Amino acid sequence: MTFEDLGLEPSTLKAVAASGYTEPTPIQAKAIPIALMGRDVMGIAQTGTGKTASFTLPMIDILSSGRSKARMPRALILCPTRELAAQAADNFTNYSKYSGLSMALIIGGTSFTDQEKALDKTCDVLIATPGRLIDLFERGKILLNDVKYFVIDEADRMLDMGFIPDVERIAKLVPQLRQTLFFSATMDKQIRRLSEAFLMNPKEVAVDAPATTATTITQALIKTTESDKRDALRKLIKTENIDNGFVFCNRKKDVDILYKSLTKHGFKAVALHGDMAQSKRMEMLAAFKTGNAGLLVCSDVAARGLDVSAVPFVVNFDVPNNAEDYVHRIGRTGRAGMQGKAFTLTVPADSKMLAAIEKLIGGPIPPLGSTPPSSKTVETEQSVEEKTSEAKSASDEASAPIGKPENLEAPTPPSEKKTKKATEPSAGKETSKPSPKEERPKRKRRDRGRHDPDVGVMDHGEDVLAFGAHTPSFLKVEPYVAEPADPPTGEATNA
Repeated sequence: MTFEDLGLEPSTLKAVAASGYTEPTPIQAKAIPIALMGRDVMGIAQTGTGKTASFTLPMIDILSSGRSKARMPRALILCPTRELAAQAADNFTNYSKYSGLSMALIIGGTSFTDQEKALDKTCDVLIATPGRLIDLFERGKILLNDVKYFVIDEADRMLDMGFIPDVERIAKLVPQLRQTLFFSATMDKQIRRLSEAFLMNPKEVAVDAPATTATTITQALIKTTESDKRDALRKLIKTENIDNGFVFCNRKKDVDILYKSLTKHGFKAVALHGDMAQSKRMEMLAAFKTGNAGLLVCSDVAARGLDVSAVPFVVNFDVPNNAEDYVHRIGRTGRAGMQGKAFTLTVPADSKMLAAIEKLIGGPIPPLGSTPPSSKTVETEQSVEEKTSEAKSASDEASAPIGKPENLEAPTPPSEKKTKKATEPSAGKETSKPSPKEERPKRKRRDRGRHDPDVGVMDHGEDVLAFGAHTPSFLKVEPYVAEPADPPTGEATNA
């Protein structure tokens, strides 16, 4: 099938050919003919399948007859993030070059004045994020009562980001008699209820099963601890030669922390998250696209919609809180038939989220232990036995200097063992269990010695200090001598 078979206008086909496309993707082949018929569409397709062109191309043909008035667009495209909106604007610009249609991009992080000037001119298509659109509407800078073509892109992402109340409000501002196209990467019960509220007798088109991972992506799990995660990431980048890839974090503040950590250790990295000014976000993204930075440390704002091709690696520094987000994150690699690798760093606290992800994708993510995959070696049974034997003998040697009893059948009582070990340099003296008052200061000195290499090192397996051949005088325990009972009042006693 070619684009000519979809029924598009010659001017639109000319623009598509100029962009270098000859065959439509599956979602485009199914959605475009239905949209050209004027019917509502509910499209289900994952990121990177060409959803943007599937609603942009028929919109250009539908709007080609007639013109809009100032501040009264005839088509409205809602996107959850600035990057998705910018990508939709780029698509429209490329495909409408021979149609004469105008477009305005309304997103946060940019000047209100510039956007108001764009709306004052004739605007056929308005591409916007929900928050900024409502701001301009409340200022009286835009009217939505002439919208005939309404697109809600990445509806599931809208739901995750809390934009659904804004979308519902905007849907009430546009005319009820309209054509609505509703696209989502997943279709759970909540998304289906939303589609029923926004659409009228829609035609459903789907190209992939929800939440499936591409076969071109090799997945791997790296077990570590919270304190060692950054070190594990640096080792992974070096051993796997990750010179171009996404590094995902769950929280915006963690993006900044990890970005600073990587740059401090000499890695060429940039950061991207929702709290950045739009100019800064575009600057960071441009550095990544041009190759000036090899690593893009980002939040889930970059999981969808970024027009970045041929990225070979994805690293989940944090296991995503939402299982579907895992699919979208790793979907940034392994595109267009190319091979990709996706690594996920996990700590013990991630067990529930990890189980939800593995249930969603229909199988476990192959674990690779606490070391990067390329540095792991396969151990034979003989090497494992040798290591076990060496570890056992090393344990015995380490315990010998602190007086571990050799006769295990008749162990020395703990109270006698502590007294003997503490008084070994003063052999021959009679000892007994010290009073609680004598133990308390000893305990404090023992805690200090744990952190002072010049004093000694505490063995956590035994409640003693190991000072080699010398025991400080303050730890020497003098023999206990029972004092005579108090004499009757008035009698003299010997010293």
